[in-house]
Amino acid sequence: MRKLLAVIAVLVLPAAAAAAPTTLTAGSATGVAPSAPKVKAPKRATRSRAVLAPRSPFLLRKIVHHQQATWRWQRLMGKSPTKASRSAHASRMKAYRKWVLRLWKRRHHAARRTALNPPHAYAWRCIHRYEGSWTDAGAPYYGGLQMDYGFMRRYGGDLLARKGPANNWTPLEQMWVAERAFQAGRGFYPWPNTARMCGLI
Repeated sequence: MRKLLAVIAVLVLPAAAAAAPTTLTAGSATGVAPSAPKVKAPKRATRSRAVLAPRSPFLLRKIVHHQQATWRWQRLMGKSPTKASRSAHASRMKAYRKWVLRLWKRRHHAARRTALNPPHAYAWRCIHRYEGSWTDAGAPYYGGLQMDYGFMRRYGGDLLARKGPANNWTPLEQMWVAERAFQAGRGFYPWPNTARMCGLI
């Protein structure tokens, strides 16, 4: 009987062992199948739309354009240029750069609107009608408001250095130089005869 059981054990047990699923894996000493490795979900790029590449120049170029335009109009009016920081260049936040761009665009348009409307434009046009052509180059007086070199150097030295005498300036530039003299306390007295003809003094 014992021999019969031994023969059965030799025949049956290897087949059963082969059919049974193994619970051991290479490198596992516990006999428990390891769980599947965890896959990390990709982090959501919550700020991808707000962050610019470090060298993205598009918004910066537009900011610089409006800054320079603002300063040109302010110089024409004889005003100190608005100070600017480099915070937009240092920041990589798109939203911040857009805010700075809107700020300088408003400043540019406000300066342009003011510059295109000198406070005494009507008076300068009237004086010009009696004084001469805007392009009058007859020395010693130049332009539509007949400015001499002393007057031009004192109130329009930047234009004189860049463009020469007043006959080379635009009518708007000539009016603003006269406006600078007016605001400095000269009033309309540099043009005594024509100012009287226009009822200004």
